[in-house]
Amino acid sequence: MSEKPKRPLSAYMLWLNSAREQIKKENPGIKVTEIAKKGGELWRAMKDKSEWEAKAAQAKENYEEAVKDFEANGGSTANGGGSAKKRGKAGKKPAKKSKKAAESEDEDDDESD
Repeated sequence: MSEKPKRPLSAYMLWLNSAREQIKKENPGIKVTEIAKKGGELWRAMKDKSEWEAKAAQAKENYEEAVKDFEANGGSTANGGGSAKKRGKAGKKPAKKSKKAAESEDEDDDESD
């Protein structure tokens, strides 16, 4: 069975991928993290983002079609790698909170004596 399609890139990420080389040329020796910061500044300063938003919308449509095809061919989103991991982590957190809650209840009982 094939893998579930990956989520499409946002308009910003599509733009950044195309602008990354230009940012490197204009800022020799720039670090990777600084490229992202500089890209964010340039993106926020852009007046017309319609080209990139249209590309992102097209990518999203293509993604949604790919997901429909994936599910129609027996793929299941319930067993998808990302969503299962998120549920697993969420399941662990309440257990820790309940231990803390139990400990604080014990302390409360001691104080009331």
